[in-house]
Amino acid sequence: MRWLETVAILVIGFVGAAEFGSAAFVHPVIRKLRPDDQLVFEQGLLKTFGRLMPVGMTAATVLAIILAIETPSPWLIGAAAGLGIALAVTIIGNVPINSKTGRIDSATAPEGFIAMRRRWDKFQLARASLQLLGFILVTIGVTAAS
Repeated sequence: MRWLETVAILVIGFVGAAEFGSAAFVHPVIRKLRPDDQLVFEQGLLKTFGRLMPVGMTAATVLAIILAIETPSPWLIGAAAGLGIALAVTIIGNVPINSKTGRIDSATAPEGFIAMRRRWDKFQLARASLQLLGFILVTIGVTAAS
C-alpha cells in the first residue's frame, strides 16, 4: 500500500468514526440535557470538534478525490462523491447553525434553540453516515486495487 492510500484511510477513517460516533452516541445524550446545559455543551464542542473537523473533512474529501483520479474504480469514485456530498451538507446545513450557536452570548438557551439544534442533528446524521460510508468505500477501493 502506498503512503497516500495509508494517509487517506487514516484521515477518512478518523473523520468518519469521529463524526458518526458523535451523531450516534454523543448527541443522543446531549439531547437529554436541559436546554441551557445543551447550549453549554454545544458551544464547548464548537471549540473542539469545530476547530479540527473542518480541516479533517476537507482533507478527507481531497484525499478521496485524488485516489479516485489516480485509480478510478466505482469504490473510490463513490467514496469521493459521498465525502463531497457530506462536505456540502456540512457547509450548507451544519455551519450556519454552528455559527448561530457560537454567537449566543447568554448562559440561557434562547427560544428556538432546541428546534435549531434538532435540525442540526438531521444534517449531522446525514453527513456522518456519508463520511462513514466514504471510509468503507475507500478502504474497499484501496484493498481491491492492491
